[in-house]
Amino acid sequence: MNIGWIIAIVIVVLIVGLVVWGIKLYNQMIGSQEMVTNAMAQIAAQVESRWDALTNLIQATTKYQSHESETLTTIVKHRSGVDKNSSVKDVEKDDQAFAKAMRAIDVVVEQYPDLKAANVYQSTMNSVNDYENNVRQARMIFNDTVTKYNRLIKTFPNSIVAGITGFKASDYFEASVEKQEMPQW
Repeated sequence: MNIGWIIAIVIVVLIVGLVVWGIKLYNQMIGSQEMVTNAMAQIAAQVESRWDALTNLIQATTKYQSHESETLTTIVKHRSGVDKNSSVKDVEKDDQAFAKAMRAIDVVVEQYPDLKAANVYQSTMNSVNDYENNVRQARMIFNDTVTKYNRLIKTFPNSIVAGITGFKASDYFEASVEKQEMPQW
C-alpha cells in the first residue's frame, strides 16, 4: 500500500470520526435543551396549581365582601399563563401578578380577622403555601438543569458545535426583591 492511500484512509477516518462526534454532541445538546424545556414545564404546572389554589382562596373570601372579591377575580384573570415555552421573564411577570393578588387577599384578611381564623381559609392558604414551595423547588431544579445545559454548550470544543447549530445559553431564575418580601402566612 502506498503512502497516499494511507494518508487518504487516515483523513477519511478522521472526518468520519469528527462527523460522528458532532452528531453525538448535537444529540446530547438537544437532550439537554429538552431537559431545560421539561424543567420549565414543571414550573408551569406548579404555577398553574398555585393559581388554582389562589382562586379557591378567593372563593373562600367572597362571602366577606363582594367588592374585594371582584378585584381579586380581576387580578387572577390577568395571570400570564406560563407554559413549557415560557421564558424566565414570563414566569417572573406571572410571579408579580401572583404577589399582587396575595397582597390584595392580605388586605381583605386584615379587614376581616374572623376570615383568617376560618378553617376553609386556613386550609386553602396552606395549599397556596405548599404550591409556592413547589414552585421554589421547581425553580431550583430548573436552575440546576440550566447549569448543566449551559456548561455543555459553553465548554470547548462543544461551543463550536453549539455556535454552528444555533444553541444559545438559557437564563437562570434569580431571587428578586419582590419575591423576598412576599408576605408569608
